[in-house]
Amino acid sequence: MTDSIAVRHRSLDEIMAGLDVVRQAPQSVGSLALAVRRPEVGTREVLARAELDATAGLVGDNWSQRPSSRTPDRSPHPDMQLNVISSRFAELIAGDDRNAWALAGDQLYLDFDLSVDALPAGSRLAIGDRAVIEVTDQPHTGCAKFAARFGRDAHKLVWTEEGKLLRLRGLNARVIVGGPIEAGDTVRRVA
Repeated sequence: MTDSIAVRHRSLDEIMAGLDVVRQAPQSVGSLALAVRRPEVGTREVLARAELDATAGLVGDNWSQRPSSRTPDRSPHPDMQLNVISSRFAELIAGDDRNAWALAGDQLYLDFDLSVDALPAGSRLAIGDRAVIEVTDQPHTGCAKFAARFGRDAHKLVWTEEGKLLRLRGLNARVIVGGPIEAGDTVRRVA
């Protein structure tokens, strides 16, 4: 899948009217709605099954080849291995077509409360039977591509104080324990 899917841009009123659904996401046990691999820039693969790895992140994703402006040597940032977004917010801004969700550019789409209060940096989530990821302190911000794909109103909202607290644009995480994951897997907080 490439970036050629067109998404109807929701108005700010439409998005605000649906935010209660995002706020009601589970805080202790949720689910993995979607896993997406980005093998190269501009390409997305929606996966039925994926593998998380402590070194590679999501196996087959191009994170390990992407330079980061947040590291001194521009190497991939270890605390930005995974981009995680709320599946409820993805559906709110992109509709029910999961291929359209993938345009957000995140690898994991969770039905889980991603807010700063619910998941401060250092929080860990188990996905499926083995994999564990950890929320990092690196902010995940909307970019011009996000605005072009989902509209200026969606982009503006993620930058508001409420948008940042709810982490509407998502969060960054790293893999602590690798393992297979698939859509529908249970996601739960771990100590």
